[in-house]
Amino acid sequence: MECKCKSNKNYLYGTIQKCDCDIIHEEVVSSVRNRMLDEETLLLMSDFYKALSDSTRMKIIDVLYEGELCVCDISVLINMTKSATSHQLKYLKDMNLIKSRKKGKEVFYSLADKHVVEVFEVSKEHILEAESEKDC
Repeated sequence: MECKCKSNKNYLYGTIQKCDCDIIHEEVVSSVRNRMLDEETLLLMSDFYKALSDSTRMKIIDVLYEGELCVCDISVLINMTKSATSHQLKYLKDMNLIKSRKKGKEVFYSLADKHVVEVFEVSKEHILEAESEKDC
């Protein structure tokens, strides 16, 4: 089957292709369709990235990368009030990105698991690599 695609100009993303034909590679489409994630999983993944889309929350992830800290220490490091820091910590905890433990009156926070560490490391590596390539 031959495809007769037309170029459309999209001012935000450059040229995109618009195809007026039916499925071209049925086997590929079928294979991809079978491995695609369900809508609920995709929404949860989207929420995960929304949680990381705030620079303050990323600062918190960054400081917790070194290990467990209390809210007072985190507040000093990210230059925010304890109240504002606690609000962000609650959001991160609700999203299962960090965990907490209580010792007396103090609450200590740490990254939830190795997956959070891995996402942070891969993101950092990607950004730093892209920045160094710009400098060449």
